[in-house]
Amino acid sequence: MIIYPAIDLKDGQCVRLYKGDMDKATIYNEDPAAQAHEWAKSGFSWIHVVDLNGAIDGHPVNIEAVQSIIEAADIPVQLGGGIRSLEQIENWLNEGVSRVILGTVALREPELVKEACFHFPDQIVVGIDARDGKVAVEGWATGSDMDASELALKFEDAGVSAIIYTDIDRDGTGQGVNIVSTLSLARSISIPVIASGGVGSLQDLELVRDAAEYGIKGVIVGKALYDGRISPSDALKVAAGG
Repeated sequence: MIIYPAIDLKDGQCVRLYKGDMDKATIYNEDPAAQAHEWAKSGFSWIHVVDLNGAIDGHPVNIEAVQSIIEAADIPVQLGGGIRSLEQIENWLNEGVSRVILGTVALREPELVKEACFHFPDQIVVGIDARDGKVAVEGWATGSDMDASELALKFEDAGVSAIIYTDIDRDGTGQGVNIVSTLSLARSISIPVIASGGVGSLQDLELVRDAAEYGIKGVIVGKALYDGRISPSDALKVAAGG
């Protein structure tokens, strides 16, 4: 299992939101590059980065902060938030991003996602954020009538590297991953799933790790790492099967 420590960017700073509320941002590090270096030094093999302003505005915003993260970390970075064109995807890959996460366009323009997979194999991830099982986009500001599994199935044979499934109501709460919904999604597709939202303890990580045989191959951890409820060393031990 791969653990993806999260760096969420708002106004050039590393923050965590509560249930996606931009007005409830806790600043954890004013220097995202330093945070990226810390995660890499701790032994993590990937970093998960989200341009929160970009997700709301519909185009990349925290460009300099992302560039600084790429330069500071010697491990792969996956990036999402406001990336909604082939040109933007190509630009970020050229900047050194290893994988680009597509969320809003996955719902609005699924053919663009498929085209991106064709042009950039193994570098496209679909982000599916859901509230009560229904997909939400534009930084969670806009809901839809589409089920998460229905959207995921659109990309079954497209060449998507992974699907990040976030339960919006669990995000930032530490109440535990919605393992039931995540497992349901993972069992419905052959694409590897990365769980997101609600991790608050090592037991949560163990639960995800033990579901690997059903297609859940990773988990994103944010607030629990920042506030010390989970240490990087303990998280990595769980990921390794310890």
